[in-house]
Amino acid sequence: MRGKILVVDDDPDMQFFLKKALEKLNLESTLAGSLSEGKVRLSEDAWDVILLDYKLPDGNGIGFIPLIKQSRPEAVIVVMTAFGSRELAMQAIKAGAYDYFTKPFKLEEMEVVLHRAMERARLLREIQRLRQEREAEVHWERIIGYSTPMREVYRVLKRIEDTDITVLITGESGTGKELIAEAIHRHSKRKDEPFVKLNCVAIPEGLLESELFGYEKGAFTGAHRKKEGKFEQAHGGTIFLDEIGDMSPTTQAKVLRVLQDKVIEHVGGTTPRQIDVRIIAATNKDLTKAVKDGTFREDLFFRLNVMTIHLPPLRKRPEDIPLLVEHFIDEANRKHNRQVRGVTREVMAHFLAYPWPGNVREMENLMERLVVMSESEWIDKTALPDFLQISEDTPDLEGKSLTDILEEMERALIVEALRKSAGIQARAAKRLGITERSLWHRIKKLGIDPEFIKQSVC
Repeated sequence: MRGKILVVDDDPDMQFFLKKALEKLNLESTLAGSLSEGKVRLSEDAWDVILLDYKLPDGNGIGFIPLIKQSRPEAVIVVMTAFGSRELAMQAIKAGAYDYFTKPFKLEEMEVVLHRAMERARLLREIQRLRQEREAEVHWERIIGYSTPMREVYRVLKRIEDTDITVLITGESGTGKELIAEAIHRHSKRKDEPFVKLNCVAIPEGLLESELFGYEKGAFTGAHRKKEGKFEQAHGGTIFLDEIGDMSPTTQAKVLRVLQDKVIEHVGGTTPRQIDVRIIAATNKDLTKAVKDGTFREDLFFRLNVMTIHLPPLRKRPEDIPLLVEHFIDEANRKHNRQVRGVTREVMAHFLAYPWPGNVREMENLMERLVVMSESEWIDKTALPDFLQISEDTPDLEGKSLTDILEEMERALIVEALRKSAGIQARAAKRLGITERSLWHRIKKLGIDPEFIKQSVC
């Protein structure tokens, strides 16, 4: 065995004995003679195992366990006591201890208990490692989802995070294009430099050019002083041009020059200015069609389209809806000091059937409103606004048949149950109120990968 042990025991003879015994087992130990000293030592290192005496000069060892679990959740706690009471042992286990042994004890007994504890510590470290590895596949920064389309997005993001490549993000409004752009910047070589964003459709065309490139004093009425543009402000960093498909041909030509020559000129100026920026652009329009229609420059499109990331609409990834609902409820609870636990299964069915035209942004706003207005722990159907009251004669969504919609709902509910059950099918079946055999058949029919779900929540 190899590892670090914190021993909290006030008996000098026992401290000496334990230190020598642990050395023979190749375990590094640090001693603390009281709870107060134990608290200090607790913060000094990452401990594999904490050997904790029950009776200490300044308190009860069991009362120390919650603090350990809070500050060092990865540490395995073993309680030692001279009072061989089973009731006392059960108290320790209930408080969060992994095991216990009574004094006096034989060295062989302690070795068996420590071997189990060290194996447990190793397992916890491995779980943490797997969780960190899988984090990039199910949550990338604040982006949430484990559906196949989102896993493809994460794969691309991981591939480009150490590059300076120009990126075009496509997708409907509300799918999270700005969130993706911010995440790309934070994982890039430019992360310590400015991240400047500009929504091209939010600024009148007459002002967009001066916002982007800056202007000289007197360049137009009201230009009382020289002003830097967004490209200059982003020098060394990243500029995010949202809704670039709405940019006029004249401004498109000037952005093209920035991409080609890394040069800008102020409005009303003639002096070229060298800049170093990475461009990330986004649009909810079909730029290929816009090029054919003559409303978007083909050469600019090719310059922007070096790497494309397409964000699917929420209705195309229903498996992610339960996870997003849970996430936004947690966020709203923290923001507004609420204690809402979730939504009923009936409400979730409505969420899965609804097309979410505003996508993730619409869901975020709705969940915040529902949490604030909720009068109970569970949001039920009565709390839903009228537009979410799906009836049996609701028309097909996006050309889908009723069978397709029901399959998506079933898949999302099974994925949610598997995730909440750590991928264990017996538990998921119980949560869904069906037999394990029935669940197995549904998983096979719907093409769900329980192993991926199990790994993603471990």
